[in-house]
Amino acid sequence: MVAVKIKLISTLVLPLFATGCVSTGYSFKDAGFAESSAKSAEATGKQTVWVQNRQHAEQVRERVKALMSKKTIDVETAVQVALLNNKGLQASYADLGDSAADAWQTQLAVLPSFSVGLSGIGTPGLEAYRVLEGAIAANILALATYDKNMKLAETRFRQAQLNAALASISLAAETRVAWINAVAAWENVTYLNQAKATADAASDLAKKLGEAGSLPKADQAREHVFYAELAGETAKARLAAKLAKEELVRLMGLSGSDVEFQIPNRLPSLPKALINRDSIEAEAIQKRIDLQVARLELDATAQAYKLEDVTRFVTDIELVGMVEQERELEDGKIHRNISRTGSLEFTIPIFDSGQARMRKGELAYMRAANQLAEKAVNVRSEARSAYLAYRSNYDIARHYRNSVLPLRKSIEDQSLLTYNGMITSTFELISDAREKIDATMLAVNAKRDFWIAEANLAPVIYGGSTGSAAAESEVASAEAAPAGGH
Repeated sequence: MVAVKIKLISTLVLPLFATGCVSTGYSFKDAGFAESSAKSAEATGKQTVWVQNRQHAEQVRERVKALMSKKTIDVETAVQVALLNNKGLQASYADLGDSAADAWQTQLAVLPSFSVGLSGIGTPGLEAYRVLEGAIAANILALATYDKNMKLAETRFRQAQLNAALASISLAAETRVAWINAVAAWENVTYLNQAKATADAASDLAKKLGEAGSLPKADQAREHVFYAELAGETAKARLAAKLAKEELVRLMGLSGSDVEFQIPNRLPSLPKALINRDSIEAEAIQKRIDLQVARLELDATAQAYKLEDVTRFVTDIELVGMVEQERELEDGKIHRNISRTGSLEFTIPIFDSGQARMRKGELAYMRAANQLAEKAVNVRSEARSAYLAYRSNYDIARHYRNSVLPLRKSIEDQSLLTYNGMITSTFELISDAREKIDATMLAVNAKRDFWIAEANLAPVIYGGSTGSAAAESEVASAEAAPAGGH
């Protein structure tokens, strides 16, 4: 006799076998990265790539190599290299893959488990008896809450897509600001080097005049100390400029010989006209990705709250059906005997009516709602502040360019004429030269602040941050490179 015993679950499980599993609409490896990349491209105008295998890595290396082959790296090239080559950004994309895997696991959670076994006895000359057992079981509560669980998993997945786009936008903004800071630092030092060369010549002349008895020792000392102080300021500025470039190197993900690239030693001139952003508040409310993430968080909290309502009294249900079929061979004929039984198993948390979990769900929802409201208020304020900084820094930079610097140059020219005519003292000439240096560096920094404010417009509209690189740096300077870059 051969007996077969099978445990069957409710027919609710059968459609899952027919369809396999529910599709998310994305390939498992892509994990919806294409949509995330499209969102970041809208804000940055640059391409992003998720490196997942050796072939991808080789393609990225070739692309970065081609971009870095330029004689001088401009800001757009720096941003594109960072988006392709920064390993921290690649690590953040793994969160998107994790979320896709969680959604996939949620689909698989409702599939039944299957087991099979074989046992039997037999004696020569007697009838053989074999038992083949198979079991299929699934959690009915998981089936009942499947739609809600899938909606929650899809919401988390969409959040992960948006967060991946935010990481790309943030890196692009940080790189852009780091490039601006580095170039501004080298521009300051370029001017300091020129001023130091002039001061060196003046110091040598003062020494010769002193030896000839034509210049008092006090005036000689003023010339010498002016050159010495200027040399110290130049060295300090050069160090700051090199550190600013290293910040850019880190964001671009470069190492080895790649760090020897050059950047310009002068920031771009101010634009002739400003970008019109009169509706920047509405634009930010519509496009801010972090605001969309907050909205999804509210949706996810509401969905989780509904799940708590469904499972507030029962935490686990399992429906088991059993069909037993016996086959016996007797006198050359097969005799079948079929019997059916069924049972329902469920777990109730003792002394837990679910009220505490429901209350926590209500509080979580209110927390998410208030955070979303606060975020909306902050987004509007940040948009106004960013555009105000953009316009104001433009006016300040133009004021230095059109008014302060021409006046300082005029003062320096007149001082030199009167000094040559023995009317102005050495001390007055040095004082005017030092004030011109200060004014020039202030003008460079004003231009830097404008370009940083311009770079911050994209993050304030689309989301993301400029990180530590956005903070105003101290006046940085460095020695000018022979080829016009560093």
